[in-house]
Amino acid sequence: MKIASIDVGLKRIGVAICLDGKIVFPQDAILRVNRNQAARDVKALLEEWEIDTLIVGLPKGGSSEEEMERRIKHFVGLLELKNIEIFYQDEHGSSIEAKELTQGIFRHKRDGKIDAIAAKIILERWL
Repeated sequence: MKIASIDVGLKRIGVAICLDGKIVFPQDAILRVNRNQAARDVKALLEEWEIDTLIVGLPKGGSSEEEMERRIKHFVGLLELKNIEIFYQDEHGSSIEAKELTQGIFRHKRDGKIDAIAAKIILERWL
């Protein structure tokens, strides 16, 4: 079973994959110019890796939980996935945990590395 996870943000989408059910690999984040472009890029990645299952991070808790859940589920709908099973996983604190894990390893720029590590954390939680 090939599994991918996404951490959907307003500017970047973090992506991680797991091809053997054990080891999770962060991928380059997808820069989000607009939702349609981002959906095409995510779908292309899922097809390229022949992904069977998609794990989508959903923020639980916080003042904008309902709004973010609505936006993320709308984005997932844009993917038009037919043969991929979709599960939602609580992503609460994954970005903070990603920053803590990488403290001193690389500079925290807005290049998508933190988003990819957050997607890795989301997938590891689900596994």
